[in-house]
Amino acid sequence: MQGQKAIDCKDSWWLFGPRLSASYSGLEESRLSPIPKRAKPTYLAMDKENQIIGYVVPIFRGSQEYASGLSDTEEARLKESTGYMARRNLFTSGLEMERTEQTSRKVSMRESAERISLSKRINENEEYHKCMNKDSLMHAPEFVIKPRSHTVWEKQCVRLHCTVSGWPDPRVVWYKNNVTIDPMAHPGKYKLQSSYNVHSLEIDRCDFDDTAQYRVSAMNSKGELSTFASIVVKRFKGEVEEALPMPRHGLVSEYGITFETHIVDGFGVSFGREGETMSLGAMVIISPNLARYQPEVQWYRDDVLLQPSKWCHMHWSGDKATLTLTHLNKEDEGLYTLRITTKTKYETYSAYVFVRDADAEVEGAPGAPLDVKCQDANKDYVIVTWKQPAVDGGNSILGYFVDRCEVGTTHWSQCNDTPIKFARFPVTGLVEGRSYTFRVRAVNKSGMSRPSRASEVVAAMDPADRARMRGTSAPWTGQIIVTEEEPAEGVVPGRPKELEVTEATKNYVVLSWKPPGERGHEGIMYYVEKCVSGTDSWQRVNTEIPVKSPRFALFDLAEGKAYSFRVRCCNSAGVGEPSEATEATTVGDKLDIPSAPGRVVPTRNTDTSVVVSWEASRNAKELVGYYIEASIVGSKKFEPCNNKPVKGTRFICHGLVTGESYVFRVKALNAAGLSECSQESEAIEVKAAIASPTPPYGISILECVRDSMVLAWKQPTFIGGADITGYFVDYREVINGVPGKWHEANVKAVSDRAYRVSDLKENRKYQFQVRAANMAGVGIPSLPSETFVCEEWTIAVPGPPHDLQVTEVRANTLVLLYKPPVYQGRDPVNGFYIDIKEADAEEEAWRGVNEKAVSTNYMKIKILKEGETYVFRVRAQNKAGVGKASEPTEPVLAEIKPGTTEIVVDVDDDGVISMNFACSNLTPDSKFVWSKNYEEITDETRITVATSGEKSKAIFNMPAEDDIGIYSCAVTHTNGDSSSYTLSAEELKKLLEMSHDHKFPIIPLKTELAVELQEKGRVRFWLQAEKISANGKIQYVFNDNTLSQGEKYKMNFNKDTGVIEMTMESLLPEDEGTFTFQLQDGKATNQSSLVLIGEVFKELQKESEFMCKEWHRKQGPHFVEYLSYEVTPECCVFLKCKVGNIKKETVALWYKDGREVKGDENLTFTEGVLKLEIAQISKKDAGVYEIVMKDDRGKDTSTLNLTEQGFRDLMNEVFSHIANSSTALKIQSTEEGIRLYSFVSYYNEALQVTWHHKDSAIAFTDRIKSGVVGEQLWLQITEPTEKDKGKYAIEFHDGKGGLKRTVELAGQAFDDAYAEFQRLKAAAIAERNRARVAGGLPDVVTIQELKALNLTCNISGDPVPEVVWLKNEREIVSDDHYLMKFESGKYASFTITTVNTTDSGKYSILVKNKYGTESADFTISVFSPDSKK
Repeated sequence: MQGQKAIDCKDSWWLFGPRLSASYSGLEESRLSPIPKRAKPTYLAMDKENQIIGYVVPIFRGSQEYASGLSDTEEARLKESTGYMARRNLFTSGLEMERTEQTSRKVSMRESAERISLSKRINENEEYHKCMNKDSLMHAPEFVIKPRSHTVWEKQCVRLHCTVSGWPDPRVVWYKNNVTIDPMAHPGKYKLQSSYNVHSLEIDRCDFDDTAQYRVSAMNSKGELSTFASIVVKRFKGEVEEALPMPRHGLVSEYGITFETHIVDGFGVSFGREGETMSLGAMVIISPNLARYQPEVQWYRDDVLLQPSKWCHMHWSGDKATLTLTHLNKEDEGLYTLRITTKTKYETYSAYVFVRDADAEVEGAPGAPLDVKCQDANKDYVIVTWKQPAVDGGNSILGYFVDRCEVGTTHWSQCNDTPIKFARFPVTGLVEGRSYTFRVRAVNKSGMSRPSRASEVVAAMDPADRARMRGTSAPWTGQIIVTEEEPAEGVVPGRPKELEVTEATKNYVVLSWKPPGERGHEGIMYYVEKCVSGTDSWQRVNTEIPVKSPRFALFDLAEGKAYSFRVRCCNSAGVGEPSEATEATTVGDKLDIPSAPGRVVPTRNTDTSVVVSWEASRNAKELVGYYIEASIVGSKKFEPCNNKPVKGTRFICHGLVTGESYVFRVKALNAAGLSECSQESEAIEVKAAIASPTPPYGISILECVRDSMVLAWKQPTFIGGADITGYFVDYREVINGVPGKWHEANVKAVSDRAYRVSDLKENRKYQFQVRAANMAGVGIPSLPSETFVCEEWTIAVPGPPHDLQVTEVRANTLVLLYKPPVYQGRDPVNGFYIDIKEADAEEEAWRGVNEKAVSTNYMKIKILKEGETYVFRVRAQNKAGVGKASEPTEPVLAEIKPGTTEIVVDVDDDGVISMNFACSNLTPDSKFVWSKNYEEITDETRITVATSGEKSKAIFNMPAEDDIGIYSCAVTHTNGDSSSYTLSAEELKKLLEMSHDHKFPIIPLKTELAVELQEKGRVRFWLQAEKISANGKIQYVFNDNTLSQGEKYKMNFNKDTGVIEMTMESLLPEDEGTFTFQLQDGKATNQSSLVLIGEVFKELQKESEFMCKEWHRKQGPHFVEYLSYEVTPECCVFLKCKVGNIKKETVALWYKDGREVKGDENLTFTEGVLKLEIAQISKKDAGVYEIVMKDDRGKDTSTLNLTEQGFRDLMNEVFSHIANSSTALKIQSTEEGIRLYSFVSYYNEALQVTWHHKDSAIAFTDRIKSGVVGEQLWLQITEPTEKDKGKYAIEFHDGKGGLKRTVELAGQAFDDAYAEFQRLKAAAIAERNRARVAGGLPDVVTIQELKALNLTCNISGDPVPEVVWLKNEREIVSDDHYLMKFESGKYASFTITTVNTTDSGKYSILVKNKYGTESADFTISVFSPDSKK
């Protein structure tokens, strides 16, 4: 209980923290301060701005709390404060001891004993608090309320809940059969909640697998505790019609909150095609809007709950539920329902989704089968079923092929070799333990259909094993019992039991049986035997491979024959006895195709749908459903209305064309096939059915006097498909809150939505109701209005306007219409104010549209935002002020609706001005209503209205200023189709001008009359009319004389292009004058003239004659392009011309200055271009060049003058190419100084260049020179100085602007160049002055022994070099044998006085000075005369 109190304290502190904090501190200060009054508890959690953010669970605290104003925990805290008990007893004891009378000794002793006892109690209390610590508050978990077991039916919801105490707060975990429950692993299945130590597990839509033992475990630092509860799920026996399950908790209010749920902006009837993606969504409004509250969102298809899968994705965004079908198949067709479940109620919204077949891969192929399912799966066998498609491609379906695919692979293999017509097929040969998926394809004579959607995965295994895997386990007992069986000898199995034929068709027979009771401990297999009826010859069917499962399908049986069957069991011990034989079974289809459905009756539903009902097929067995087909009357082409069979005998066919007439027929189907079509229904036109209107709403009071009241109301949301003919008003008196009997206020229907109810009693209270009527009858009455008091209004301001209507809704604008108030107030109404706010905004969000009052009963509002929803209201004004606002309009979405059109103003050929409006959304009852200034036009004095089909026209009879205004057109029985047009004074003026032009038309011209010259000098006069009919007439006039077709004048009128022309072969002097073309087309006329006189005529005549000559010239070889020159980038000059109309015999001759130029390899004649190359042009190439083209047809000459200015222009172009080929100026140091240079691709001696220094031309001297070496142009600066620094440029002259190349010789560039110059200069000096051996010494000297040898060489160098002679790398000293002399510093001699053999060897002379050293070698070979002999 201590833990429970701690929990209560925490909860109370959270709920009433501020109040309790003040109360507690006050008690501790005064000890006996009065207990504050307890506030009324609330179960809504508020934030700082008093917004609801959640709700809390109230905790029961007992009656003491209400008696004291404090909870148990709060009072316990006061009691446990240090010294509280002792001080309280001290005060009470002290009061007892206060005595006014004198006490006796006995009393004194007693008082002394009490004081000793009091001290002892105080000491004990202090010791108690010293020993107390936080661990004394902690304790292990304890289940205050344990979960209880439940037994429920399938598809019901169940909740297990418990209350746990403990400190610290225990952690709670739920288990199913000792396996932790993870809600994320099973989205939507489990829901765990924990709130204030109350923990719950909620299981949604229980199925048989939810039968189990559930354990809840609570654990904290002090220990762990578990408790158990069981859930048993029962299953209905027999066929039970499934419907949407009721909400889990029923319509109960939880924690004092009632949730209101509204589904808005829902999805409509949708159409998709196989393979596409479709999304369905709806906005959900839940009030109150709790921040962390989430409703239960479920989607159903045909009342079957959908689960998230790869085929359907579900999303909840907090205010919108979305279902996405990722890959549509015909299985996805059906009625989709969105259900939003809160704690108090649930709301549903439904619409049908139709899925059409995808385009066939082969034209004429049938649609894909659907609903492929696997039944009766066993170890090596499964039955695959499907439904036939509604579309057969125009040819009957021959049969179906079944494909299988092993899970984990992508390979599909065909199961049957020949197509089967029955929509059920046993697939054998499966591998036990493996999983498969199946699909089906239909085939007709045109080809194969697309494959169906693959089936769910099915495992090839024994049904008993599957049941053990899927079934429920026994409750956990905490004991594991291990048993050991004694090995047994093999036992031959007994007879199989209950053998029967479960299915028989002309293609196969299916047998089923039960295993024998005596079969030992090992597995058994089966042999199947057959016997033709009337014989005793049994034949084993599966001789090679025994059957593992107690199911078997036999194929290849003779149709029409009768067979009996039996089965034997076998194992390792042997083959058992056969079972009892079945009765004789004749091979053939046992299931017949259903008969055709009966009478088909269509009835109207909406503008695009029809309700079709029919009589069910008689004696139909295993009926799968029906297909409905529709055909437009006269087309004889039926299209399916549904691609998924429906089981009922009533279906709504959607997607029909409004106004068209249809006939319907129905086909039934079962596994055997589709029935014959029913008889065609009667034709029915698609239009909305007429019904009574729904009730009006929004009843309000417009005026009240002593004995009458004026009511107003809003039009019903649904008028029943026909115009409302009137309204009926009822009233009743309310006395002391009790309403009386209803009375009729009007016997005759009123057409307006306002009515004065008379004969009322003053100061009495009344309620009203209104009913609407149309041609179908009177609708149900509206809800009773508020209670109104019949008392006379005396206020000065006007009453509320009424009958607000919204029209011409666009993305940013709309028009609001309203009627003035019935009650005017003290003064007449002189204006109106319009208010606007967003539909979901608060009342404080109302804001004005207009700052100044408007006097009209309409207003165009232009401040809307596209996609936003608004409401509007109107207030009237008089001199006394602004009155009460009207009732707001219904929410209006600012958008442009599909099919919206505008009024178009047109002026026809007769000048008639009209306004035209077209509407494509017409219904049979729709009418065009034209208005001026939003008042219906009934007088046709000024406007005549003509309507034909979907178009209406308002024609102005006599347009004038009286017609200025706003014209609008609205179409009844549509979704607000309307438009307006403002006819202003300026617009009227423009229209009248257009009308005059149309009455007295002028043929518009694209071009005025013009003249042009054509080939051979022919003269063409022409103009082009913008618009002229084929009946147009043209008159050609020259100087007021009409011209006619003849040899001189050729006339032509192209009626397609409007081009009118007249041609003349040439112009003669008598043709000078004015030419005129006169046009007439019905009433329209026009003309255009051209004056050809004086110089204009002479120039045109001259040009015509020239063109004539040119034409004759071009009849033989001629020049297309006359002789010109071209300079290549390599500065090579080509003289070229382009010729035409040449042939093989055509001769081209080149001349220069009248002398023929001999043709050589430079003369080219390629692609009509003749070229003459001048490789290196110079002054000698100046002259007059001429080329002559001639053959037997004539000749043509072209001349090019390349003398004087012509030659200078050519050379300037050559110089321009040379300049453009020049490289940038570069700096080079030499031993003489600094050189600037640039290279060109070609140098011509006539090229003029100028060198500049600091933008001034350089005057050349001995020190500064320029020159050309090959293609290099250079400037040499000898012995440069500081004055030579600066910007240098070389300018190439080409007779135009020239070209400059510059370089900056300054700064680091100058320093580097100067340093390099100094280095090169020093190196040159050293090279000139270094010691050298000038020559004179031979390489080899051969001399006879005893002879004398003298060698001399020249020596140079400054200063005079030193001379050293070497023999074999050793210095030789001058003596009597070797004499060495160096005379005049130039001549060195070497003498051997008497040569002997020892003088043979290598000799060298070495000269050196301070600039360098050089040596010269020679070899002396000495021989004796004897050795030579």
